[in-house]
Amino acid sequence: MSPAFAPAAAPAPAPAAEGEPAAVARVAAPPVPSEEPITVVAPAIRVPTAPRTTVPGTPGKVLNPFLVQDPQVKARRLARALISDMVSYHPAKRAQGLKDGTLKEIFREEIKKSYEEFVLQVGDDVAKKSTHFQDALNEILAGGQRIF
Repeated sequence: MSPAFAPAAAPAPAPAAEGEPAAVARVAAPPVPSEEPITVVAPAIRVPTAPRTTVPGTPGKVLNPFLVQDPQVKARRLARALISDMVSYHPAKRAQGLKDGTLKEIFREEIKKSYEEFVLQVGDDVAKKSTHFQDALNEILAGGQRIF
């Protein structure tokens, strides 16, 4: 066997105590696992949840909001996601734009690209007939101000 794959050596026996024969050596016993199970208690964390929506015609059956097929709901969610991404990727740019009042100019290209993606995903009709994109710009990018 090569030295790299040699089995681990057994622990060296402790020397015999006074009065014991030399052939008897004491070997340390392996630790005995605790008989009581270890219990880990995590602190309670409250996670905010979206309002629960029920399926029409079936009282009590909860509908997953991400499975909603309503084009207006999808358009609103997409607009908010696109604008949130803009804010996430450019926080300093946003802060500067809010401070100077130049959000429109600073984010012109990002807004244009995001709107094109919005129209591509929700369709021209839904995009033109709704204010979801503009609302998301005002709520999220402009911090609640009516800039767009």
